[in-house]
Amino acid sequence: MSVNIDYGRYMQMLELTDVTATCCTPLVRDTLSMQDAEQLAHTMKALADPTRLRLLSIVAASEGREACVCDLIEPVGLSQPTVSHHLKVLTEAGFLTRSKRGTWAYYALVPGALDRVSQLFVAS
Repeated sequence: MSVNIDYGRYMQMLELTDVTATCCTPLVRDTLSMQDAEQLAHTMKALADPTRLRLLSIVAASEGREACVCDLIEPVGLSQPTVSHHLKVLTEAGFLTRSKRGTWAYYALVPGALDRVSQLFVAS
């Protein structure tokens, strides 16, 4: 007795079974709540600008991880009001703190602020 097997159809069924089996993979850690997702989106928007990334880099590389706004204007090639706007966005997003000394504002990197963002993408 001979059995005819349609190997193409057999392979298709195996592929469908394999795809179906992996689509329901259980979660291995907690997901973001809506509130956390909105906060993270706000944070990521602050980082989604090349000038802001450069400013963070300059502040992080400065002595004491702090820089005067007067020292940040020339490296990014923008006017003081524009640089101040970018620094305000980074401050509101929780990456920098601001302190006033005389007529100048100094910005310092918040310890661990960048770590919080990177930890979201690290597998547990």
